[in-house]
Amino acid sequence: MTRIGLLSDTHSFFDPRFNELFADCDEIWHAGDIGDLKVLDEMRNLKPTRAVFGNIDDARIRADLQESLRFTSDGVEVFMTHIGGYPGKYSPIAKYELFKNPPKLFICGHSHILKVIYDDKINCLHINPGAAGRSGFHAVRTAIRFTLDNGEIKDLEVIELDSKRFGGKA
Repeated sequence: MTRIGLLSDTHSFFDPRFNELFADCDEIWHAGDIGDLKVLDEMRNLKPTRAVFGNIDDARIRADLQESLRFTSDGVEVFMTHIGGYPGKYSPIAKYELFKNPPKLFICGHSHILKVIYDDKINCLHINPGAAGRSGFHAVRTAIRFTLDNGEIKDLEVIELDSKRFGGKA
């Protein structure tokens, strides 16, 4: 059993609450737009981290990370990239990769919109954790926790952080 803390679009901000929120996680995954190497270092200091770079990430982050990752974790094949779209509206690159060899779990970021959608055409769960950073049009900062267990994806939890618009709790 592997517990995952999933982020995207931190845009140079790592909420210190993730130290507590991800304390019981085995790994942190970040779906791009990290923004600053310090954020990547904070994640790596907290837990083993898998991450991809996003469109705002500079050359230093791009030299450290890949644009996409394909791996298996606890029996679940995963494809992760930053700009990926969602079922019915995948980006061209993601669509090619997903339909060529469908994973069980597809993770992306970029839109700042939290989405969890099952694509029954390719038998794949799509997760976009929304945006955990302070920059962007999203009103509420979000992240996700879930468990991988011997080929199953379960116990998915949405984490709502501060409301950006009102400066208080969401």
